[in-house]
Amino acid sequence: MNQQISTRIPNFSVRLSPTPRGARLARLLASEQLGPWGAPLDPAVLIVAELAANAATHGRVTGRDFRLTLYVVADVLRIEVTDTRGDRLPHVGDGDPGSASGRGLLLVDALADRWGVTPGPAPRKTVWAEVTLPPRPGNPCSGPSGALCPRTTGEKEPDQAPPLPPTTAHAHSPG
Repeated sequence: MNQQISTRIPNFSVRLSPTPRGARLARLLASEQLGPWGAPLDPAVLIVAELAANAATHGRVTGRDFRLTLYVVADVLRIEVTDTRGDRLPHVGDGDPGSASGRGLLLVDALADRWGVTPGPAPRKTVWAEVTLPPRPGNPCSGPSGALCPRTTGEKEPDQAPPLPPTTAHAHSPG
């Protein structure tokens, strides 16, 4: 007998204009979405703000929107911002204090547990960041990886499937 496990994965996706207004709206929508999920707003909303601002500034193509996607798998919140400037891959700036810009990815690098860039499909790229969520009261299956979780018949062993889709390029972890 083949049993199916139905687990709802909280997710949200929206297309926004690549403008300062679209970047602000991304931050506000993320804040409104994360609350009902019980996910903490910090640092997620700051990461969304930086990635959306980068998409509106460096990934802007007239007439093409950027997409904000949020989803939670197990104890990981994944933030994705997809724009249509796949030819312009982001890089961490030197954080020059005299510069008016160039520190956004330094913040993402400091706040996210992992982040990176996935190219394609052409002409797109997706800049993503992952944040490990703290345990939720009353939920023994949430929290840092390795938390004990009761299994029922038909469930997979934890190591049979990766928690999130693999990425192919430019993964970063704070060291």
